[in-house]
Amino acid sequence: MSEKKFRSGFVAILGRPNVGKSSLMNRFVGEKVAIISNHPQTTRNKLLGVATGEDWQIVFVDTPGLHKPRTKLGEYMMKSAEEAREGVDAVLCVVDGQHIGAGDMAIIKDLAAMKCPKFLAVNKTDVVSQEKLMPQLAQLNDCGYDQIVSTSARTGENVDLLLKLLVDAMPEGPKYFPDDMITDQPERVMCAEIIREKALRNLRDEVPHGIGVEMLQIQKVSDTLTEIHANIYCERASHKSIIIGKQGAMLGKIGSEARGDIERLLGTKVMLKLWVKVREDWRNRAGDLRTLGYED
Repeated sequence: MSEKKFRSGFVAILGRPNVGKSSLMNRFVGEKVAIISNHPQTTRNKLLGVATGEDWQIVFVDTPGLHKPRTKLGEYMMKSAEEAREGVDAVLCVVDGQHIGAGDMAIIKDLAAMKCPKFLAVNKTDVVSQEKLMPQLAQLNDCGYDQIVSTSARTGENVDLLLKLLVDAMPEGPKYFPDDMITDQPERVMCAEIIREKALRNLRDEVPHGIGVEMLQIQKVSDTLTEIHANIYCERASHKSIIIGKQGAMLGKIGSEARGDIERLLGTKVMLKLWVKVREDWRNRAGDLRTLGYED
């Protein structure tokens, strides 16, 4: 009896901001490797999420939402998304089933021209009625994709089906990463992202786009304790007072929520110290972008 072939490859996940790309990747991987929030442009860097089965492995490339950049940070994000297309074995385009607009259709058409297997996920079906979803799906007929799948990253609806379709589209290949590796992100970066996620989830709409996190120190004090120091960047003094909150309540809440996730990540107790710094217009300053890891 011949040995079953091992399938492997890279899949780029692309789409507009806030359509659920990171949530889908987390579902595929089975662990939270990308931060998520209700704010657009939560993902700023491309990052890898690794899903491994008995005879397959897919390396998912999560990307920033495709948008028209207005800052140097936005330009960096779009460069990351464009680079993610290069050399992949398949592409997964994600749209929000609640509304598929002209911007989504432009991206769908653009990705349809790629010379690789193409899949389209119509996401967030848990929050849209069939009556509203069906007209959205109708406009996708003959859009040039191998498969169109309605999904819910939140509930997991049809995520396993979509994953199987992607696995079947992978070529025969090697195992790129060990079985227990689920992301390429170092702990330092993941800790910074966890802090930013908690800030995004707790702050007002006008603040999050100007939030950045600079890791100052990660020191393992003992086998059971890690000490972490980090700066939270914002762009205005008024934003600083919002992040800190009355008598430090908001900063304390952000730190408490981040500490819990970081402790689960590192497997130790964590002493987390956060400071808030004002860096006006940091999203347009090359030095600040480099400090926060957004420039090569």
